[in-house]
Amino acid sequence: MKNVLGNNLTVTLFGESHGPYIGAVLDGLAPGIPVNEDFIRQQLSLRRPSGRISTARVEKDEFILASGVFNGKTTGTPLCILIPNTVQHSKDYEKTAMLARPGHADYTANEKYHGFQDYRGGGHFSGRVTAALVAAAAIVIPELAEKGIRIGSHIKNLGGIEDRDFSEWKPGDSEAEGLLGELKELNSKTFAVLDSQKADEMMKYAEKVASQGDSVGGVLETAIAGLPAGVGEPWFGTLESQLSYALYSVPAVKGIQFGSGFDMVSSLGSQFNDAFRMEGDRVVTKTNNNGGINGGISNGMPVLFRCAVKPTPSIYKEQDTIDMKAGENAKLVIEGRHDPAIIHRARVVVDSVTALVLYDVLSGRFGTDYFGNKRD
Repeated sequence: MKNVLGNNLTVTLFGESHGPYIGAVLDGLAPGIPVNEDFIRQQLSLRRPSGRISTARVEKDEFILASGVFNGKTTGTPLCILIPNTVQHSKDYEKTAMLARPGHADYTANEKYHGFQDYRGGGHFSGRVTAALVAAAAIVIPELAEKGIRIGSHIKNLGGIEDRDFSEWKPGDSEAEGLLGELKELNSKTFAVLDSQKADEMMKYAEKVASQGDSVGGVLETAIAGLPAGVGEPWFGTLESQLSYALYSVPAVKGIQFGSGFDMVSSLGSQFNDAFRMEGDRVVTKTNNNGGINGGISNGMPVLFRCAVKPTPSIYKEQDTIDMKAGENAKLVIEGRHDPAIIHRARVVVDSVTALVLYDVLSGRFGTDYFGNKRD
């Protein structure tokens, strides 16, 4: 079973939705990285359910730093984060244990693990496990910020309702303006939308869908600002491929587009190409249709990508399925606590996975001591 992400920094995920713990082990962190437990809590709060468009299962997400931290800083040895599960309703899954929920991993997990998997709440396949990813990334996000690298996502589309695009980025922009200001603001929002009016429209639509026992998906747009040029590898180690490998592991992500991607593939080369210019002593591009990446390597402009997030598969309508034990067709009505929309909670997971990949590739480019080693 492959539960490890990364090369220079590896992240190993473990646990199940209704088990005693979920967690992650980070190996390859530089020594001397400050560990801000309040920031970990803040990041976990962005993933936590809230409001009428989220599941009623609300975990406290208390965590234990079981190893790898001493006197508030990383030691450089493996860091283990444990997050207890405390509000499981396992009985909700007993009656339908052998009914394959459409859109879930029940059937494929049963085929792979021959019935030995923990089926409660999706087990190891549950979105609950992403809390460990968020906690792990909260160790490295401040280190990226120390290097001037900022990450943020907004809900670009929910149910056909469109948020506006990110602002353009220019060398010398301050933290309070343009793209950098937007990223800072998004990272404090539980419902990350640039246009507050669109946020109201999106939430009302999601509430309407929920009242009908159904669910809705959408598109997340992510920006990475401040990433230096020259990060990534050609061919099989491209920055796009490493990000995509990790992002496709986030539950519900079914598509990724870098830059203008599918939106402009019918355009002409003269329209799609990003012309290079000098801005003072910096190289910039007039447009950013390639999403800040050429030849698999960052070009110094913001890295832009979009993730398609499918509608939450757990819905309260009757669905056709199969009984995996009897080998017969069956009907299924899902019980329990489920999200009518997951996209607003998934965005911090996307940001977190992005941060872990960036830490990994930057360590490969500049060495593992590029981070950390700060002494009081």
